[in-house]
Amino acid sequence: MVPSSREVDVLRLLAAGQSNPEGAGALYIGRGAVRTHVSNILAKLDARTRTEAAIIARDRGLL
Repeated sequence: MVPSSREVDVLRLLAAGQSNPEGAGALYIGRGAVRTHVSNILAKLDARTRTEAAIIARDRGLL
């Protein structure tokens, strides 16, 4: 599965090392929304960690 455009926005912030609260502030969305997006990203990319998701996304040209 491919992450949605909003998930890619969150993924970019995740790859930059931002926390969920920082990402929420940057995107003007709630922390719970970011947490959900991160969970969806991990599942869609079959990644176990945020770092692994960022590497997979980079390798697939999503970032």
